[in-house]
Amino acid sequence: MGLAPGTRIGPYEVVSPISAGGMGEVYRGRDSRLHRYVALKILPEIFASDPDRLARFEREARTFAAFNHPHIAGIYGVEESNGIRALALEFVDGQTLADRIARGPIPADEALPVARQIAEALEAAHEHGILHRDLKPSNIIVRPDGAVKLLDFGLAKALDLQTGSDADAMNSPTTMVGATQNGIILGTAAYMSPEQARGRIVDRRVDIWAFGCVVYEMLTGVGSFAGATVSDTLAAVIKSEPDFTKLPAATPPAVRQLLRRCLVKDPLRRLQAIGDARIVLEEILDGTLLAEPIRPRDGNPRRALAFGAAAGALALITMVTWMISWRSRAPTARPPIRLNVDFGPDALPGQNTAVAIAPDGSRIVFPARGPNGVQQLATRRLDRAEATLIAGTENAVDPFFSPDGLEIGFFAGGKLKKVSLDGGAPVTLCDASNARGAAWGDDGNIILMPWAGATGLWRIHQNGGPLQVLTKPAEKGQATHRWPQILPGGQAVLFSAGRSLGNYETGSIEVLSLKTGEWKEVLHPGYFGRYVPGGYLLFIRQRTLYGVRFDLDQLEVRGAPVPLLEDVAGNPATGAGRFDSAANGTFVYLDASSAAWPILWLDRSGKTEPLVATPGFYEAPRFSPDGSRLALTTGGLADIQIYDWKRDTTTRLTFNGQGGALPVWTPDGKHIVFRSVTPTGYALEWMRSDGGGSPQRVFESKEDLRPYSFSPDGKRLAFAQVTATSANDLWTLPIDWIDPDHPKPARAEVFLQTRFNELEPAISPDGRWIAYTSDESGRGEVYVRPFVDAGAEWGKWQISAGGRTPIWAKNRAELFYLALDNRIMSARYTAQGDTFVPEKPTVAANMQVYAPNASSWSFDVAPDGQRFAALALPNSVGGTTKSVHVTFLLNFFDELRRRTSPDN
Repeated sequence: MGLAPGTRIGPYEVVSPISAGGMGEVYRGRDSRLHRYVALKILPEIFASDPDRLARFEREARTFAAFNHPHIAGIYGVEESNGIRALALEFVDGQTLADRIARGPIPADEALPVARQIAEALEAAHEHGILHRDLKPSNIIVRPDGAVKLLDFGLAKALDLQTGSDADAMNSPTTMVGATQNGIILGTAAYMSPEQARGRIVDRRVDIWAFGCVVYEMLTGVGSFAGATVSDTLAAVIKSEPDFTKLPAATPPAVRQLLRRCLVKDPLRRLQAIGDARIVLEEILDGTLLAEPIRPRDGNPRRALAFGAAAGALALITMVTWMISWRSRAPTARPPIRLNVDFGPDALPGQNTAVAIAPDGSRIVFPARGPNGVQQLATRRLDRAEATLIAGTENAVDPFFSPDGLEIGFFAGGKLKKVSLDGGAPVTLCDASNARGAAWGDDGNIILMPWAGATGLWRIHQNGGPLQVLTKPAEKGQATHRWPQILPGGQAVLFSAGRSLGNYETGSIEVLSLKTGEWKEVLHPGYFGRYVPGGYLLFIRQRTLYGVRFDLDQLEVRGAPVPLLEDVAGNPATGAGRFDSAANGTFVYLDASSAAWPILWLDRSGKTEPLVATPGFYEAPRFSPDGSRLALTTGGLADIQIYDWKRDTTTRLTFNGQGGALPVWTPDGKHIVFRSVTPTGYALEWMRSDGGGSPQRVFESKEDLRPYSFSPDGKRLAFAQVTATSANDLWTLPIDWIDPDHPKPARAEVFLQTRFNELEPAISPDGRWIAYTSDESGRGEVYVRPFVDAGAEWGKWQISAGGRTPIWAKNRAELFYLALDNRIMSARYTAQGDTFVPEKPTVAANMQVYAPNASSWSFDVAPDGQRFAALALPNSVGGTTKSVHVTFLLNFFDELRRRTSPDN
């Protein structure tokens, strides 16, 4: 490709290359006047030396530019600059039909609506005396919303190098540069009609022939005519007949007959008008020509049950969704259709994202257990009976689709990655530790919140490169920006803004202008705002899904929000909503009751029993020193409650809802220190554990604070300070608590400061050692150092082979931690003078603990060292997993329109 980004051609600026064709290179460009993207087709130099040919080309281009149709990509004009002549065309987002066919045959319920739109476009053009002459799958784009656009309409004639014949197989505006006799060139020759191949005069029946070739290829996955060379291919077009036995058995008879009529070699006997094909297709889609509606292809019955009852339900979703699209022109609103789908016992509910649906609604991605029990991402087409694990996505979370639905982005191992759904190894794009959401734009950029300390939104190209900061929440007194969504047109981003970390019920929905860099509030309170086609905004408030009309031009809501669904799961701790939607009106979500998780007693044999009777949104369990009570954070790290498990009573300790409450007991059990969010940053607060009195602030910082443990005498609190500009460090806070209700803190002291991230400092019961988590090896590991001398390198021992959350046993020489697969591990040890001697870690309890928030912890050890308080997966009962159920709503946009109407 010869033009560099930024090159100007008239009012257009080159953005990036798209493809190279035999009749010119194609670039993505930006129109500086109308602020829209265009496709710039650079014409070969041969045109500059032939004034007659150039004049002819411009006449033809003007003819096509005067014609407009919703299924035909338009021509904006011809531009010349510095000897470069370019044709400005409409830029269409989506995947080509050739790319879609490359993944396999297209089911009839998907192919026929596409064929109908192609026929509509050809019919309109033919009525204006315009032929395409180069119709083929690579010249047809299917947008994410299912709409079809035909590219390069009429350019085969406008760019014709011949003076009187259209028979040259190289005569295609999209034939690839460097095409050889047995290469890409067959993509043009294989769709030529016999009269084209013979060099005869052509008319609209050449497009009817090519239309038949395209529909045949959609249904079978192979071309109707093929050969090893161009000559062989053209010979097949002239002499051979298509193999109609390759059509799927379920192909309607009317479709078979239509294809036969389109592919008659004698143009006098061929279908004479493409409008007749359009009528046949409409009658098929309306059911007039069928005894029963078209159904998706059936999978193997046994394979269909591989992921529970989802097979039949998802196949039904596909059928009903396409039936909806067939009748999309009907003016009447359609009632919503609710389908509860069982994803099976191998599916997982996900911490934030339960299921993501492709922009066109054709497939889903969701978390599931891999063969070794580690979470992976699985994908499934809605017209297939089986799901497939995506290789290389171990420990992946929060998947999101590329605009064309062919790739997904995700977070794993502290990185942002992407992977093709057609196979291949994942590609790492950047560091992203404890990220909170990302969105993939049409311009090839990904907007994300890369790590907890970054707080704002950043941008990175889909192929990697430097991160560019977009927002700084502190500029408006906000704590964090996350869960972005790029709005249609690519010029604005919707996102959630948190007033405080850990409690997004107090947050707001904001919108950022990518042109100006300014952002403004759209509504408050609410979180996880999502724009959906038609001009509507969805968001979560108090675990209820709300909808409101949204002006995409003014970026403002219209009218008052209305509650839509009361059972949609959200995560107020992280600001995530467990729902997604596709452009075809399919809405999918996780039920709120399925998102809550239990707290279990877990013993060393793996036996479990309920500890807290009712599942909830609990985090950071911490036993009191005597083991009689359990401190918990609830409502997304917003507040603390104390649960007396022997008496089955609960005491609410805090009510401020400021978020981030991580409780740490004092050694005597009479007080608790916890984290809170202030208007200017963060604080550590001290409070009586019986609920009496009021919190006392003992330390403040502009940086995030994570309290973790006390020294055995209670005189030092160990905590981590998390920053956006440097690595996380370990600190201690000396506290004088002669008057326990009014502690007197001294100056905080740095305990361990390195270029790596250290967290979770746990002081041993005898006060000699400190265990902590560090990423100095490239992943989280548990280490132990002498508490009295952190800087002595000789006194550092690695305990884990991947782990975090160290907790000391109180009555024996044993250290517990959470492994990478979320099982509780045990490392016995001996202390010989100044030397710490750990034994090889073993599994302490064979159950995967649930980790809903990487900023919190998920288990604690009872004082006897034999049992644990552990968070269990939301889809588990007594430690035994059950199926994950999600709900699909079809016709959801119609219901949204009705519910938010000003007349209601």
